[in-house]
Amino acid sequence: MSNAVTAAPATAGRVPRRIAPVPTAALFLGAVYCLLPVAWVLVAATKSGRELFSTFTFLPGTGLTDNLAELSAYRDGLYWRWLANSALYAGLGALLSTAVSALAGYALAVHRFRGRETVFNVLLTGVLMPPVILAVPQYLLLAEAHLTDGYLSVLLPSVLSPYGVYLARIYAAAAVPADVVEAGRMDGSGEWRIFRSLALPMMLPGLVTVFLFQFTAIWNNFLLPYIMLGDDEKFPVTLGLFTLLQQGASTPALYTLVITGALLAVVPLIALFLVIQRFWSLDLLSGAVKS
Repeated sequence: MSNAVTAAPATAGRVPRRIAPVPTAALFLGAVYCLLPVAWVLVAATKSGRELFSTFTFLPGTGLTDNLAELSAYRDGLYWRWLANSALYAGLGALLSTAVSALAGYALAVHRFRGRETVFNVLLTGVLMPPVILAVPQYLLLAEAHLTDGYLSVLLPSVLSPYGVYLARIYAAAAVPADVVEAGRMDGSGEWRIFRSLALPMMLPGLVTVFLFQFTAIWNNFLLPYIMLGDDEKFPVTLGLFTLLQQGASTPALYTLVITGALLAVVPLIALFLVIQRFWSLDLLSGAVKS
């Protein structure tokens, strides 16, 4: 009886939450719009060439294992070479871009020097610049250096990310206290050691975000490899699937390979997000504890 009496005031003041129908319906429609193509690819990858054009759209088929075998056998496993190329471009490119963004963002946030705001404003204009405008000038510059049709022609333009530098600066300004930097200097530590030992661990959650954004952008990039590369053995998976799709106009049997390859190309991005998201959770928890 006493438990019921004491529990009553705790629940009496609670107001039940009302679900706003219009925003909820809008979010639901947006989720359906985004997930419907993914569901179609997932179902279509299970169909054989005959089932793809003769059965209901969202009715699963029986040809998934055959599609995987045919995709692996296509030109002696060329698809897996494309997938490995994408992993190289996106993994190494995102890692180098994150390192450059961390150094530049930390310097712009912590150090005071002449022209700092000018440099930052120039970087902001780079954020607003569409990649399609930069692709042709980048090609001309790399052609002068005889670097086109090579791995560096895709890697080098990906190293500098204006948006990554912007995020790193904002996060460094919020996460790295000026007192910590000054204390490191008073202890006799050099600037590199302060950055490596003190600032970098504090910036890690923000840099994880920069890495994920850049990895996804490079993995999904199509225009830059399309302009830079001519050897199909150096293609990333996006460009490789495009060439298969073009051949499918004359060879419809290749459509199933394109769909299956598109499904497999999404798996690394999903796996990377599931592995990395714990860093964001840890950051939110640490912020709650500090507050």
